[in-house]
Amino acid sequence: MSILFLGYGLSAQTQFFSSFDQTQIAYSDEGEGKTVLLIHGFISNSGMWEKSILKKELLESGYRVIVPDLRGNGESDQPENPKAYQNDAEVKDLKYLIDHLRLEEVNVVGYSRGSIVLAKLLVKEKRIKKAVLGGMGIDFTNPEWDRRILFMNAFNGKTTEETQGAVDYATSIGANHKILHLLQKYQPVTSLAELKEISAAILVIAGDQDLDNGNPSDLKNEIPNSQLHIVHGDHNGTYKTQSFSTKIIQFLD
Repeated sequence: MSILFLGYGLSAQTQFFSSFDQTQIAYSDEGEGKTVLLIHGFISNSGMWEKSILKKELLESGYRVIVPDLRGNGESDQPENPKAYQNDAEVKDLKYLIDHLRLEEVNVVGYSRGSIVLAKLLVKEKRIKKAVLGGMGIDFTNPEWDRRILFMNAFNGKTTEETQGAVDYATSIGANHKILHLLQKYQPVTSLAELKEISAAILVIAGDQDLDNGNPSDLKNEIPNSQLHIVHGDHNGTYKTQSFSTKIIQFLD
């Protein structure tokens, strides 16, 4: 799983709501117009989108942009109880956020692990009209995905040469290793059969140097009403690029 250095920081204009289990979830809400929800990646928070061209250009293009901190990250509550992350808790949080904001329809962009959470949300949430799965291939559909298990173990004290950089980065920004372990352990899994049930229009977009999470073409082929676009970049840089932003806005428009 390519997950490193996605950008860590805090978003402006933070608000909070109580989710299904009373966990406090932080989010920002900016702009007016059609709503776009942005979902951040692993070892990150909503601040990763502040480093992107996409958020700025969405606001300039007349969209309302909602950016949450997933539970365990950023300014949202950070429970250490494993039960807080089980049974697709992050997906439920996003459904509650859509309810909280009384949105009748929404477009959603995920990147990296954010796309993994989004895939499950797409199965459960019919108010999503268009969605972007960024920086992700097909591998997350495997419940025994070796890279997920590798990083799950890494944040439980069993590091390898491949995972040492992620662990060091997490330590450097003061991220909670136990929570990162739980996020990997209970990460949502969306089966190939479930992908075929998705009714929203989907854009799969990834960098041409980003195959660690499986082939994005294979992911596109499993989802009805989907398209694929490859831009130049690696996993940690693609979401910051102009070409990434331009293609997504064209798709949403």
